[in-house]
Amino acid sequence: MRKLNSKMPKAKKARPPEPNYSHRSLLDKLGVTAELSISILGIRDAHFLKEISGRAKNVVRGRAAAGSGLVFLGAEDLSDLFDLQALRNVIAKNGGIWVVFPKGQKHIRGVDVINAGKSAGLVDNKVTSFSETHTALRFVIPVANR
Repeated sequence: MRKLNSKMPKAKKARPPEPNYSHRSLLDKLGVTAELSISILGIRDAHFLKEISGRAKNVVRGRAAAGSGLVFLGAEDLSDLFDLQALRNVIAKNGGIWVVFPKGQKHIRGVDVINAGKSAGLVDNKVTSFSETHTALRFVIPVANR
């Protein structure tokens, strides 16, 4: 009888299943916490604005406050994406910029948003459904540049 080769690679362990985040609230998915400084530009969703004001203590609307932990930028058109470079210089080093844009449109597509973020020296690292009509894509400063 032949002996099994002890140098045979071990079978890989199965990865644990991804957590199911579908039950989480939108604010939880977006990482909104009470202690964060948050800036909101160009988002008019009344339900979102009410909820975020109820959770976060420091919310600024209509401008980007220096050192913001999160910035929410409403982008209905490509021209709205030019603000990303300026916002990169405003957020906290470990902060993020959520770009909220319409789903399934030809005048502003996900690839356009990603390219604008890269041009501003940012990397995208998370996406979520913001509403039935809009998607949210998060950008951060690359770790090597913080």
